[in-house]
Amino acid sequence: MTSEDLDRRLAALGRPFRLIVTGGGTGGHTYPALTAIRTTSARLARLGTSLDVLWVGTATGLEARVAEREGIPFKTVATGKIRRSSNPLKLASPANIRDMGRVPLGAAQARAIVSDFKPDAVLSTGGYVAVPIGLAAKFCRRPLVIHEQTVRLGLANRALARAATRVAVSSESTLPLLPDSARATAVVTGNPVRPEVLSGQADKAIAALGLTGFDRNLPTVYITGGAQGSVQINAVVRAVLPWLLSEANVIHQCGATSIEEARQYATQLPDTIRRRYLVTDFVGPELPDVLALADVVIARSGAGTVAELTALGKPSVLIPLATSAGNEQEHNALHLQQAGAAVALLKEAVTPNGLRSAVAPILSSPEQRRQMAERARTLGRPDAAERLAEVLLSTAV
Repeated sequence: MTSEDLDRRLAALGRPFRLIVTGGGTGGHTYPALTAIRTTSARLARLGTSLDVLWVGTATGLEARVAEREGIPFKTVATGKIRRSSNPLKLASPANIRDMGRVPLGAAQARAIVSDFKPDAVLSTGGYVAVPIGLAAKFCRRPLVIHEQTVRLGLANRALARAATRVAVSSESTLPLLPDSARATAVVTGNPVRPEVLSGQADKAIAALGLTGFDRNLPTVYITGGAQGSVQINAVVRAVLPWLLSEANVIHQCGATSIEEARQYATQLPDTIRRRYLVTDFVGPELPDVLALADVVIARSGAGTVAELTALGKPSVLIPLATSAGNEQEHNALHLQQAGAAVALLKEAVTPNGLRSAVAPILSSPEQRRQMAERARTLGRPDAAERLAEVLLSTAV
């Protein structure tokens, strides 16, 4: 079916398109779902119709707060989180046993929600809360689209892959990891990126953050450990900061718990380099402009970060979170490194010397930055949200 044929069918629907979205727990599952909702709603609005959406998640997850902020109707189901361990005996922990006892209740609640709402389609973006709703969609014979943000399949999407009508993945590398039956229905959409991230302007960052001491003849490095910051990243950055500031301007988002210590350290830097350093606890609405200004990014390698860096074509040094589920951040970082888009700094290599060795060649060579940017862009899919919305809508009409 062509996009034009799909639009004609949607325009002739004569009622709002009904969608259940499930997934959350972390920003990596929640924000792609939100972007998919916004993009699907915008497409339907252009066709003269609307989206009637219900988000199903956990009361304590990020998805509940996001749905409330966005005015999206929200329901909860009982869920059981399986805590992974390489030791089989630890899988039978009291917490796991207690949570697994909640699964039958969650399944009954999910079936009632899907049966009552009668969605045209169900979108799952992963997280353990997605499993009961995904299985209920299959039971109620409603189209189920699952979306995987990382290179490796998460536990929830692995459980739902055979039940899905379509499987949307963010990377070609994920396709061989799918079950044979799911591979036949799989499509590479990329990971949805918020549109505002793609429209940043470097000069706006200079003005908004008061970066009057920055030397525009030098590259700019943006360092982030995520919204909460990273003690590990902050420590290795501080150890090389005088050298780093001799080579570049630096914007360092360090998190609220480290900001006072970081500011105190900054006052001890020589005046000649201190003016090229901005340390802040959080980067909010200015983030798109900061990313536009940055020539190199030092960051974790969560799915959302990787999607933004590749969509924008940003060279990066990636320091995976060692405790990420299924070691997914290391897989993401290695995927970019193998493509020549990033340097992955893993485990014992996360030291001041390791960071300096990783970033120095990138800062000293505009040509290397250009090549890494090009290779990052080959992995990026800035139109991922539109692709996912197309897959979602086409399963139902």
